[in-house]
Amino acid sequence: MKKLLTIAGSDSSGGAGIQADLKTFAALGTYGMSAICALTAQNTQGVTMVVNTPEEMVEAQLDAIYSDIPPDGVKTGMLSTSGITKTVASYLEKHLASPLVVDPVMVAMTGAVLLEKDAIEAYKTKLIPLATLITPNIPEAEVLSGMEIHSADDMRAAAKKLSLLGCQAVLVKGGHRVEDAMDILYDGSDFHVYKGERIETDNTHGTGCTLSSALAVMLARGLSIADAVTGAKKYISGAIKRGAADSVGHGNGPVHHFWFYEDKWGDME
Repeated sequence: MKKLLTIAGSDSSGGAGIQADLKTFAALGTYGMSAICALTAQNTQGVTMVVNTPEEMVEAQLDAIYSDIPPDGVKTGMLSTSGITKTVASYLEKHLASPLVVDPVMVAMTGAVLLEKDAIEAYKTKLIPLATLITPNIPEAEVLSGMEIHSADDMRAAAKKLSLLGCQAVLVKGGHRVEDAMDILYDGSDFHVYKGERIETDNTHGTGCTLSSALAVMLARGLSIADAVTGAKKYISGAIKRGAADSVGHGNGPVHHFWFYEDKWGDME
């Protein structure tokens, strides 16, 4: 069984963050572990409080994991401060021996800011250069690249610019585009376009966390980056479709992480 590690923040409502990551790892048949970098009080309607984990505790969690169960794949999510970002980057630089997916979480679906401004530079200079793949959405890609994105050509230009930070590949997610749900991957030499179906739903809480976790699983299994994106997008598309059918909460509901088991549950009754 592949062992996957998420280094991120906790979502008390279970739809995003560490909880979404662990659900994804479990749904895809892997063993999930976590290093919690922040506690958030949040639900489908918003974030009401954030308490960051002391940096020494972040490192202690990583020590506990790597000394006993070295992961086959790693993803990072919410690293809200410069200090936490630098702590995680410094540790991974010394210990990382598996694919790393960096999801540069900056703002929650509800609009809550989850990343301090001084942490952005730490992302760009310390963490992103270690990544196998980074997965910014369009607003995040705009902040990291310093350019506005209005078209597919802009997405390509931003991806190429972000690759210069040192990561192996960049996936600019097009879920924030009005006209389609196209994602564009730049693998350092070639572009790959993934055209997706735009699903009309408000239940998209945790989609970025879920996708990046699925990507970490696919890479841990030895898939190429391009094939990993194909597999992860198939998984998240199904999760969004099934999540749209059963609303949880009164705001942006979560996706259905175990959607492909649903038809089998009747056999257990």
